Parts: sequence; structure tokens; C-alpha cells
Amino acid sequence: MGARLTPNRGAPPSRDELSVRFAGEGLRPRWWGNAADDVYGSHEHEHAKVLYCLDGSITFHTDGGDLELRPGDRLDLDAGTSHAATVGPNGVTCVEAYVEG
Repeated sequence: MGARLTPNRGAPPSRDELSVRFAGEGLRPRWWGNAADDVYGSHEHEHAKVLYCLDGSITFHTDGGDLELRPGDRLDLDAGTSHAATVGPNGVTCVEAYVEG
């Protein structure tokens, strides 16, 4: 179980581009956002999750260390991976989808 961060290279993708990426992987995106400095307590999911940061920033706290996402960065979380999160000082907008199977 684990978490893998794929940093963005180049200009961050738009909302439409991220929707196309999710569709290309057969995933149904769910958009969400949080205000500055919001905190998610430690939890885990029964399915793997794919998440992109659209704008702002968020730091995920995992057993393997902290992973900061900025615009365009991708995070893949394996099912059962314990994680918490802290939203950055300018808030965050993300898109995510659970990977069935």
C-alpha cells in the first residue's frame, strides 16, 4: 500500500484537460475544493484513488512522508493507504476518482 506523487511538468492542465484525462482512464471525476488551512484527519479508502490538484495546494500526510500537491500534480493512493491532509494557505481545488477493481 502506498502513495505516489507525479509532479506536473510544464503548464498546469485546465479543468477540461483534466476531465479528458479521467475519461481516458475510464474514471468518473468528482470535483471538490477547500478553504485555506482546512484539515482532513487520518483515514483510508477501500478503493484506490487518483487525484489531481487544479489550483492552490494541499499536503497529504502518509506513513511514507508528506506529499505536497500543486497545480497539475497527480497523486495515486492505493486502497487501504492511511492518509491525512492539510490545505495550503490559498485553498485548493482538486478532482478525484476511485479506481474500481
